[in-house]
Amino acid sequence: MAISQRFLHANDKAGTYPPSYYCATANKQLDFPKLEGESSCDVCVIGAGYAGLSSALHLAERGYKVQVLEAHRVGWGASGRNGGQLGSGQRMDQDDLETLVGQTRARELWDLSEAAKSLTKNLIDKHKIHCDLKPGILHADHKQSYVSHSKAYAEKLAKNYDYEQIRFVDNAEIQEMLDTQAYHGGTLDRGAAHLHPLNFVLGLAQACVSAGVEIFENSEVLEIQKGEPALLKLAKAQVRARYVIFACNGYIDTLEPKVAARVMPINNYIIATEPLGEDMAKSLIRDDVAVADSRFVVNYFRLSADNRLLFGGGESYSFQFPDDIKAFVRKPMLEVYPQLQETQIDFAWGGTLGITLNRMPYFAKLSPNMLNASGFSGHGVAMATFAGKLMAEAIDGQASRFDVMENFPTRAFPGGRHLRWPLMVLGMLYYSLRDRF
Repeated sequence: MAISQRFLHANDKAGTYPPSYYCATANKQLDFPKLEGESSCDVCVIGAGYAGLSSALHLAERGYKVQVLEAHRVGWGASGRNGGQLGSGQRMDQDDLETLVGQTRARELWDLSEAAKSLTKNLIDKHKIHCDLKPGILHADHKQSYVSHSKAYAEKLAKNYDYEQIRFVDNAEIQEMLDTQAYHGGTLDRGAAHLHPLNFVLGLAQACVSAGVEIFENSEVLEIQKGEPALLKLAKAQVRARYVIFACNGYIDTLEPKVAARVMPINNYIIATEPLGEDMAKSLIRDDVAVADSRFVVNYFRLSADNRLLFGGGESYSFQFPDDIKAFVRKPMLEVYPQLQETQIDFAWGGTLGITLNRMPYFAKLSPNMLNASGFSGHGVAMATFAGKLMAEAIDGQASRFDVMENFPTRAFPGGRHLRWPLMVLGMLYYSLRDRF
């Protein structure tokens, strides 16, 4: 069994959402049939997360007949399990982008990232998706040596990228904003936001249905025969499609080796405390913004609508989730907030995301009628949603924005299929040790 198949089936009950806070507070239960028999469509989308549903929605609005095939449930993967942070920019910061591709292309990538953020907010508004959207992400420096760069970076975004919604936060202010000694400064981005990720993806699915998209759950694609049309084979069904969109992120391995060579699945974990009460919650995060820190293995946290602390953190280097996720994530949470020592943890869950070597998403035209966008590397709420629109544009003959993303260099992980995993683990261990020391 390939690496991605292990992630698709090893850690969760088939066709069942994980026991997360998000699942417990979902607005509605959407149920879609399993695909059986033969069918045909203009576009077949593999994966019912942000990228897949966004592509389906935008294609249906252009008049295409679209079918979405999901191996488990709508939003079952990273789209329904993540930290809910709607961040600005690309996953790689502008300094590094300028070094790699120059100022002009770095500006193009910034503008696309801003369009991604706007699209996500506009979809929420247009389709009346109730997903607890709130403004603000605080980027917190866990080392004093990082603070001067944060100040310079905020100034750079204002001067060179006309982005004035981010500002520097010094040591005194961050102590007032977060009741912890873990951070020395950072930046506050009021143009960024945070949301309930599962309710957002369920809202996208409902919008797709209203637009005429056919969605099938528990419908895992096992094999694809390339051609025009392409033939997608399932256990008890097959689909002929003029176009195919791969929106599988970390679960694609056996379907498309070229993507699998560039997109690596890894696990991450989140816990949710008991409701803390308004006073306690406000003391932890005064302004109800989301927080992401400067560690290579990021700690990220925010308050839920009912005043729980949702805290993501910790790293593991095996295919399996830890036996005790609560204890696993509670440790980094207490390093930030030791005052929560006696606080009950009500929910704990894991999830799999797709990362690339440079942490930028991998866009590719795999053949004249097959497109991929994946590897969002923990920055997918906006970019995966936007990727769906770009793939829809490309199929509809307007590929210029898709091309900007595709032309960014995305190398394969070294080591090939058998060595890429242990080599990636060694690299992450190195950076996690660097964080500590």
